[in-house]
Amino acid sequence: MSTQGWTFLTNHTHVLVCLARDPSTTMRQVADDVGVTERAVQRIIGELEAEGYLVRHREGRRNVYALHLDRPLRHPLESGTVVEALLDAVSAAAPPGGAAAVSARATAGRTGP
Repeated sequence: MSTQGWTFLTNHTHVLVCLARDPSTTMRQVADDVGVTERAVQRIIGELEAEGYLVRHREGRRNVYALHLDRPLRHPLESGTVVEALLDAVSAAAPPGGAAAVSARATAGRTGP
């Protein structure tokens, strides 16, 4: 991915796309895919977690992320749209079965918060 110029989606969206594709991906891989530093990914994940857009769970030495797909987008122009619709609209992010299938796989087998 070229990091020059501008894109239609923010880095926050790009991070969500990466986590929707692979809920157990590493911050390093997300940083490489998005074209930002690991520190930027840490900040973005922290912001998304603080606002309730995702939850981080430890599995061994790795983090696994569960997205809250029913959360509305933050800008007033898109406040009637939820995260799931955004991820589904970004066709490359939508796995077979849509974004809800990713969330179900990420939380399958987990019995606690």
